[in-house]
Amino acid sequence: MKRQFKVMRVERMFQAPLSLVPSEIETEELAKVNAELVDVECVTEDEIIEVARDADALLVVFAPMTRRVLEALPKLKVIVRYGIGYDTVDVEAATDNGVLLVNIPDFGLEEVSNHTVTLLLAFGGELFSLNEGTKQGRWNEAQLARAAVGAPYEQTLGLVGCGKIGRMTARKAQCFGFRILGYDPYVAASLAEEYGITLVSLPDLLKESDFVSVHTLLNQETWHLIGERELKQMKSTAYFINTSRGAVVDETALIKALQEEWIAGAGLDVFEKEPVEPDNPLLKMDNVIVAPHCCSHSAASIRRLKTSVAQEAARVLIGLWPKNVVNKTVEPKVSLVKEG
Repeated sequence: MKRQFKVMRVERMFQAPLSLVPSEIETEELAKVNAELVDVECVTEDEIIEVARDADALLVVFAPMTRRVLEALPKLKVIVRYGIGYDTVDVEAATDNGVLLVNIPDFGLEEVSNHTVTLLLAFGGELFSLNEGTKQGRWNEAQLARAAVGAPYEQTLGLVGCGKIGRMTARKAQCFGFRILGYDPYVAASLAEEYGITLVSLPDLLKESDFVSVHTLLNQETWHLIGERELKQMKSTAYFINTSRGAVVDETALIKALQEEWIAGAGLDVFEKEPVEPDNPLLKMDNVIVAPHCCSHSAASIRRLKTSVAQEAARVLIGLWPKNVVNKTVEPKVSLVKEG
């Protein structure tokens, strides 16, 4: 039977971590609503426009969803992003063209918060210097270094962004005794308090925290939210952690802060340019722990993500309002029913 709907995944290459879990997940979910999934590798706007003219839905990772692209796809009803962030999509253009933008806000909550807490404990416990010192025979020196480190119940974690991942991180960090501060102009004080977070201004958070961890979306408001001025407000003994988006931080300023010892170290899962350049100074610093933008990934989280992405697209195709709409004021091209 001929498929009624066409769903396309347009990417330069289907992202490696997602490819570890078979595409049959999306294919099978979409088949339930008589939709066909087509994979096409695209690099440019022109390539996307050429192949996706007859697409009813697009599943995207980093493909550029610009105004030019959106205006050239008359049949497009919905874009579903694999993940939480949607900085590659022109949200206003999607709204203007009646295209729903859907994200998956529950993706990787456990994984990212676990990774953040792992970095907290690794830095806070001087694990890397202890490991190196012991292996090199500096036994007494390593013992003294560990004895000089503060305990979690004496330290403060500052969360820049108190959304779902930030709040889960707070819950887990409290198990080790951390005091939690938060900065987020869009989260109610009552909700933050429910998770043990005391909301403060960004300058106060930076000045008081022993660890500053970023958990915010990337948009015009948060681009280079943390720059030279902010890094200079941190304690010289404090550590900076970023598991959100690289461009939330001015990377040049961060490199300078580490080189000139304004701060003690950094834990990074993201960079301004990805994949990170091999000559990036951050890769050569002993006080920096890095990962390749993967802390949200596990077999379980990716399986859930792929299922959710397909189900959200399917809902729109059969006339139902999706569960997680980013541009809530959009007037869809098709009539959709809100359940519940």
